[in-house]
Amino acid sequence: MTGRLSNTVALVTGAAKGMGRSHCLRLAEEGADIIGLDLGEAASMLAETADLVHGTGQRCHTELADVRDQHETTAAVLAGVTELGGLDTVVANAGIYSDLTTSWELEDSAWKRTLDVNLTGVWHTVKAAEPHLTTGGSIIVISSTNGIKGTARTSHYSASKHALIGLARSLANELGPRMIRVNTVLPGAVGTEMILNTDVFANLRPDLSHPAQADAAFALMAKHLLPVPWLEPIDVSNAVLFLASHESRFITGAQLVVDAGLTEKVT
Repeated sequence: MTGRLSNTVALVTGAAKGMGRSHCLRLAEEGADIIGLDLGEAASMLAETADLVHGTGQRCHTELADVRDQHETTAAVLAGVTELGGLDTVVANAGIYSDLTTSWELEDSAWKRTLDVNLTGVWHTVKAAEPHLTTGGSIIVISSTNGIKGTARTSHYSASKHALIGLARSLANELGPRMIRVNTVLPGAVGTEMILNTDVFANLRPDLSHPAQADAAFALMAKHLLPVPWLEPIDVSNAVLFLASHESRFITGAQLVVDAGLTEKVT
């Protein structure tokens, strides 16, 4: 296949479903072979992602690994690089959004789990990938609009996503001399199960006892400049593709916001 990423290899964490699967497919459509990582409990869905990538004509090597564990992550990345022959793009996508409550009611375990996955997991991913990255490579860290705008009942999530921007900026300074770029993508609400679930609906509409998806859609649309309730995964994947491609060869240390105007709306 000839495409914008032909003859390259991309690593995607959290590849079994949602945005991670979308990133795998979009990069594969443009010619990248994929190393897909996810948890053991997501094995069947990760296999489905691999089948979809194979359907584009590209190779896909999958590994079961928890990004909270440096040893597992390093071994998984090495296995993928050995199988596919190199590494050009890293999409640090794995993350969680759960246990939504006030800061003073948040359990220590929920705080730690969120920081361990969303922040430390990205650090582990980059540490595992760095020895294999080629000159001209690209690291894309998936943060969130919560990385630049805090919201109530998400202090653990917001803290982790703010920290990712600082991590990416430091990495951009460290890896720039090797012509490796590091950027963050900041999605707003995306129509995946991370957002489309009853806990998030309740957080968005505390005025209702049993809010439904339509109630949440109304609340989210009111937050945006563009009259849509949420993005689709492909909208974020297209931003990832741009930052992985040669078209962004001189962009590093930047934050690309994809949020239907959420962070710019003032009323």
